[in-house]
Amino acid sequence: MARSSRRSSGWGLTCFSVLLLLFLISSSVAVKHHDFKRCDQSGFCKRNRALADSMTEKSSPGSSPYQLDAASVKFKDGRLEGSIIKTVQDTGPVKLPLTISFLERGNVRVIIDEEKRRKGEVELRHGSVARKERYNEAGAWALTGAGLQSQKSASLKKISKDVSEVSWGPDSRFKATIQHAPFSMEFWSGDDKQIVLNGRGFMNVEHWRPKIDKPAADENSTQEAASTPAEDESTWWEESFGGNTDSKPKGPESVAMDITFPGYGHVYGLAEHAGPLSLKQTRGGDGNYDQPYRMYNSDIFEYELDSPMTLYGSIPFLQAHRTDSTVGIFWLNAAETWVDITKSTHGGNPLTLGLSGGVVDTHTHWMSESGILDVFVMLGPTPKDLSKSYGELTGYTQLPASFALGYHQCRWNYVSDEDVKDVDRKFDKHNIPYDVIWLDIEYTDDKQYFTWDPHTFPDPTSMEQQLDETERKLVVIIDPHIKNKGGYFVDEELKSKGLAVKNKDNNIFEGWCWPGSSHWIDAFNPAARAWWKSLFTYDRFKGTMNNVWLWNDMNEPSVFNGPEITMPRDNIHHGDWEHRDVHNINGMTFHNATYHALLERKKGEVRRPFVLTRSFYAGSQRSAAMWTGDNQANWDHLAASIPMILNQGVSGFPFGGADVGGFFGNPSKELQTRWYQAGIFYPFMRGHAHIDTRRREPYLLGEPYTSIMAKAIRLRYALFPAWYTAFHEASTDGSPIVRSQYYVHPGDEKGFAIDDQLYLGSTGLLTKPVTAEGAESVDIYLSDDENYYDYFDYTIYNGGSKTHKITAQLEKIPLLMQGGHIIPRKDRPRKSSGLMKWDPYTLVVVLDKDGEAQGTLYADDGETFDYEQGASIHRQFTFASGELKSTNLGAKGAKTASYLKTMKEVTVEKIIVVNAPATWSDQNEVSVTGEGIKGSVQAELIYHGPAGSKAAWAVIRRPGTSISSDWTISFPETSSPKSEL
Repeated sequence: MARSSRRSSGWGLTCFSVLLLLFLISSSVAVKHHDFKRCDQSGFCKRNRALADSMTEKSSPGSSPYQLDAASVKFKDGRLEGSIIKTVQDTGPVKLPLTISFLERGNVRVIIDEEKRRKGEVELRHGSVARKERYNEAGAWALTGAGLQSQKSASLKKISKDVSEVSWGPDSRFKATIQHAPFSMEFWSGDDKQIVLNGRGFMNVEHWRPKIDKPAADENSTQEAASTPAEDESTWWEESFGGNTDSKPKGPESVAMDITFPGYGHVYGLAEHAGPLSLKQTRGGDGNYDQPYRMYNSDIFEYELDSPMTLYGSIPFLQAHRTDSTVGIFWLNAAETWVDITKSTHGGNPLTLGLSGGVVDTHTHWMSESGILDVFVMLGPTPKDLSKSYGELTGYTQLPASFALGYHQCRWNYVSDEDVKDVDRKFDKHNIPYDVIWLDIEYTDDKQYFTWDPHTFPDPTSMEQQLDETERKLVVIIDPHIKNKGGYFVDEELKSKGLAVKNKDNNIFEGWCWPGSSHWIDAFNPAARAWWKSLFTYDRFKGTMNNVWLWNDMNEPSVFNGPEITMPRDNIHHGDWEHRDVHNINGMTFHNATYHALLERKKGEVRRPFVLTRSFYAGSQRSAAMWTGDNQANWDHLAASIPMILNQGVSGFPFGGADVGGFFGNPSKELQTRWYQAGIFYPFMRGHAHIDTRRREPYLLGEPYTSIMAKAIRLRYALFPAWYTAFHEASTDGSPIVRSQYYVHPGDEKGFAIDDQLYLGSTGLLTKPVTAEGAESVDIYLSDDENYYDYFDYTIYNGGSKTHKITAQLEKIPLLMQGGHIIPRKDRPRKSSGLMKWDPYTLVVVLDKDGEAQGTLYADDGETFDYEQGASIHRQFTFASGELKSTNLGAKGAKTASYLKTMKEVTVEKIIVVNAPATWSDQNEVSVTGEGIKGSVQAELIYHGPAGSKAAWAVIRRPGTSISSDWTISFPETSSPKSEL
């Protein structure tokens, strides 16, 4: 939700609120760059960039002042400990404790701290109560504890006086070369150098030093100035921006390091930014950015596209990819972080970046305002390996309740409970399925969360009961700002229990947001999280039923009168950590607290919660879905949503979407229709709109648009089994739910920068949404040499590094099926996904050139956690040698038998075989054997021959097989199908 509105939200008519309201009204055009820092306006970013420039000019990383003290090194059980000594003129050496852990799966964790701060041997200014240490608790929030075990068989040997080498991994395939002076590390896999830390000498740990007030310069002095210019201390001790001053009681404390990827020309990740999937260079030049990628979770109003500006969430995880090799970096730091990216070419023309045979190196420079230097190095070697490694560290996407995969209908705001009921009825009248309707802030009584407006929502229970009749859900918004109002029970408890964020003076922090004067829950505090749980019980959050779920917005946090529209950096959180230390994690602590609160609304009633968050960090995928925030209703934002969502998958948080139709503005009928056709391929699909826009529920557009959008949504529901299976894969191995070209075809360099088409999980479904006004075709690139088939009419498209023009008039969705896959779906349209639970399945078998195919299906009850005790169906389908088989992939548990009993009557009602062999043309039946089938039974086979460019296909009706059992269907003798044009 945006931070601008023409509504006053009930604020008192104080001078400040009037001025603030005028400011918000004036913000309704586009992002205001003056509200947010550039690197040269951020003291630590400017200093570190200047250091990088200085080191580059010297072309001598050897001048880096950091040296590993060889005498301090201890190595045991895959863990190296020692001290890095930073040489500092005038004040003497600074000791920086170093820990390097060589982990299973080939990952390495490098941690650099600062001894003086760790021991508390520093003095804080301004009487601050802040902690003296560097923030070292980011891992407690981001990491799960998995994947952190050191490999005890790792070995250390000394190569020379200044070089050590560690070998580890399977057959000691990995090695790390550690240079002592200056300190740097090279990581190798076999004979290939993969990643280099501090190879360019940009490493910088700004050590603590006391502030010394220097006498003012004597203008009449004739003494010559010092030959060495003094450091610029102007932003060491305080820093002002936009009329706000940051007190900086700990002085300068940034950490930075250069990380190089030799031979890698493409890097991905660093969610969330509105730019291409393959990240751009950031030091200027034609087509490049002149600013680093910034990660500082912010309420960016009407964000601009193709920009490295920060957005609402931050995941400091980056993948580097080259042909058949992928490596990664996870920079575990919760403070504001900037990342510069540059590229260089050697062995060819340096101006062509590898296109004429040269090798491209990608150089990155990571800079964080505070905290320790904590870096995970991941050596792949495939995108899938990287996803699994990162998922082990930070957690896999939580398997959501199945309704969350359906269509969500939202706007700011549905005006009453009767309005909600009316919308619900009209979806049914127009035969448009949906699962969830949403309420924005106007449902509350005077912006007081956990209340209902008594005039517009006097009977929320009757509204929820109507939704429940068709197994639909309601999502309501609750934000972290609590209205500062006497007698409001939530704020009274927040203050009396001491659970709010504090200001630099250690008093409760007051800022301004939607309710006007507000306080913020400090979800870093365990007591605050326990209290938060108590507010969601049905007896306290009156008017809610078990079909009500949650939306956490504005949790960056957004503070209308704060610096950069957020909280002052010198605010104090639980544990006396400054806000600067924890800013990017703040949103995650809040949506985590909400997730766990929903688990405990009623004793004995445990359902998988649904929580949507705007702000996020590494690990948020464990408990929430996300969306890309306040986009605009134009074609460029529709196009930008595809790489943004693909990048969420690369960054380990694949359950994401964009506001379908665009939040700001009124889309044309064509744009809205095309957006729905694209939105059905977002993992999270929600239509949403600003309070000032016209109503745009799909049934309001009229024909042919309403029918086209309804057809698209019904396709989303037909593919529900494929979607749910893709979500299950993400929840078990970290795979993206929708996948980019480089991820699916990591050996094809031509696809590394393609980010406007996507695959749905491992189903072989490939789509390229139409994102240009008036377009009636798209060009789809096919990497592999398999044939692809139009999903709707089976037109054949040959692969093999070929681009095909796919006709796509307004009613047509460009969707292809890759040969060799079996796609599960359900073909009976229903009002909601909950009503599809007992419906039979259809299997679409798309034979490859060898006449083979395979696929998987995962299903469970879609709402409880019983699947953790085996209550699920996980099947492998294979077609080979003329036989289609269903075999079990699931593991048995305590609840397996009872669940399978409930699913016994759910069958496969139809099988469609695309690219069917011509030898089936004179056959009319197949043989079916398996569990629960006595002997062998025959099922009808109907063959349809090829027609022009369309493949032959066959249908098997009512084979009589249960979706949960083993069975085999034997087809007539076949030869390899011939389908190439």
